[in-house]
Amino acid sequence: MANRGQKQQDAEEKVEKALGNTEQFLEKNRNYLIYGLGGVIVIALLVFGYRSFYVAPLEEEARAQMFLAEQYFRRDSLSQALNGDGNNPGFLQIIDEYGGKAGEAVYFYAGVCQLRLGEYEEAIANLKKFSAGDEILTPRAWSCIGDAYVQLGDYTTAVDYFLKAANYRESTYSAAYLLKAGLAYEALQKTDDALKVYTRIKDDYAQTPEGRTIDKYIGRINPTL
Repeated sequence: MANRGQKQQDAEEKVEKALGNTEQFLEKNRNYLIYGLGGVIVIALLVFGYRSFYVAPLEEEARAQMFLAEQYFRRDSLSQALNGDGNNPGFLQIIDEYGGKAGEAVYFYAGVCQLRLGEYEEAIANLKKFSAGDEILTPRAWSCIGDAYVQLGDYTTAVDYFLKAANYRESTYSAAYLLKAGLAYEALQKTDDALKVYTRIKDDYAQTPEGRTIDKYIGRINPTL
């Protein structure tokens, strides 16, 4: 019992000593701590002000500028959507002025327009900047990159992007991306790889439009299947 009492007393003395040292440290460095805390508060206020009074209004302005370009895109007026109509900016000017502040979709829209207008390298550059993590648009962007590489004759890279799109949170859209991969494999004369992809469509996506017609693709590679 005596030993326990002594140990408790020793522990209490250590705590008191530690508290005393802490108080001395705070007293000795009070000014530095006050200045440091003040600096942190000032930085936090500056960041808040920058985001609230500069970035947020700029983002709102950028999204407003996107409205008409999106309307042109939906009407399939791709040149006006991409380059503007003389009075309103297109996606490229919005990117130049605001970058991603208009939202990641601006890169997707611009890339799709460029792909369909035959500007394949430019399309790839913008589509690669799109990184919204959207379950539908993200794999679609990768598929569009693959389409652009096909047009440039780079079937190997195209296959990589088609498979990447197909394997991203698999959905019924995956069948279309797999079919593109199979066709690219055929262009590379890799018929075994193409057959594997087509068989996957048949097994896993039989109810999709691609699944209902996949037998003809399988049959031209291996008529016995």
